[in-house]
Amino acid sequence: MNNNTRPDTDGLTSRAASTTATTAAAAVGGAASTADVIVIGLGAFGSATAWQLARRGAKVIGIDRFHPPHDLGSSHGATRITRLAVGEGEAYVPLVQASHRIWKELEAAHGEALYLPTGGLIMGAADGGAQHHGKTDFVQRTIGLARQYGITHELLQPDEVQARFPQFQLRGDELAYYEPESGVLKPERCVAVQLEAARQHGAALRMGEQVLAISETPGGVTVRTDKGTYSAGQVVFAAGPWTPGLVGDAYRAHLRVKRQVLFWFRPTEPALYGSPGCPIFIWMHGRGDEDYFYGFPMVDGHAGVKVASEQYLKDADPDQLQRSVSPEERETMFQTHVAGRLRSVTSECVQAVPCMYTVSDDSGFIVDAHPTLARAAVISACSGHGFKHSAGLGEAVAQHVLGEAGAPDLSAFRVSRFS
Repeated sequence: MNNNTRPDTDGLTSRAASTTATTAAAAVGGAASTADVIVIGLGAFGSATAWQLARRGAKVIGIDRFHPPHDLGSSHGATRITRLAVGEGEAYVPLVQASHRIWKELEAAHGEALYLPTGGLIMGAADGGAQHHGKTDFVQRTIGLARQYGITHELLQPDEVQARFPQFQLRGDELAYYEPESGVLKPERCVAVQLEAARQHGAALRMGEQVLAISETPGGVTVRTDKGTYSAGQVVFAAGPWTPGLVGDAYRAHLRVKRQVLFWFRPTEPALYGSPGCPIFIWMHGRGDEDYFYGFPMVDGHAGVKVASEQYLKDADPDQLQRSVSPEERETMFQTHVAGRLRSVTSECVQAVPCMYTVSDDSGFIVDAHPTLARAAVISACSGHGFKHSAGLGEAVAQHVLGEAGAPDLSAFRVSRFS
């Protein structure tokens, strides 16, 4: 393929159909530097993809510059929200449904709890003005998808919310969507379990190696790191905030890395935030993308209630991220979002840690072919709502890469939508 011709997503399947056969032949003799697929980045999406490829019999090499699970990227912080009716768009619902199935499979196989159903509230102005992740009328979009997919839910008025969930102090003009299957994922453990499952299926995981160069060869690709050189028929980029720097300008133009902060504030009545009894929540209290915050029941062992908001104004460099959280950031979070809304939660911040979002122009995912490498795929731009989909998306990408019949349609995530 001409490097000036950008392949489309369907090409992931057509190219990969010959990938496994080609590199399987090349791998005879068990050379550890040769594989069917190389996965670059082993966080949420990379660990899922590596495992799903390996369990299907592909020879996999996974490469990560750090030692996942770690706290340097986007897949840490002890807890992540999962919800089935995904107001960000219909294309995401099958992925999160698949993820819920996979988390349960992993729990059964490994004997470790990864997903805790706590129930979940999504709250916003009843007049439809609440915006979230670039989508207007987010609560109604969520309700519509729940009805379309038969997802169990309830609609609650403000007085009903406060009667059932006294943690929340509403204004009185909100509409709330309640979903009993929403809940909490343990991100570090999800990543660790999938990496262990990948190893059990024969994947070679190279931790602490930084990718320096990727080049195309007649049979596939070569990846050079600071510790070795590896060959494969296909490569999958899943490097989170480091993806823009690896895949070039065609993607970098549509991706921005944003520093976000997770906070834990001490409550005077911890029992209010225990589980069962306290759901996860997403609360849009204004009309802009930043006029909202989300939070969790106290299920992570910390002495505070975990909450966070999102900021989209300042870009960040993943290699030079500000890792400390200032007193001013803590105070601003509390006064802007928490004060007057969460009963008994004080301004005492017992912990605060940064993480990163890789955000696309429309806050949607990008899952597509590499702009120039004929045998490469890119998974990026979870845009702050990715972890819940990671297990299902890893499975879907593995199906496409290996040319499986019936692989889920990922065309909604092509980068060409920005053209």
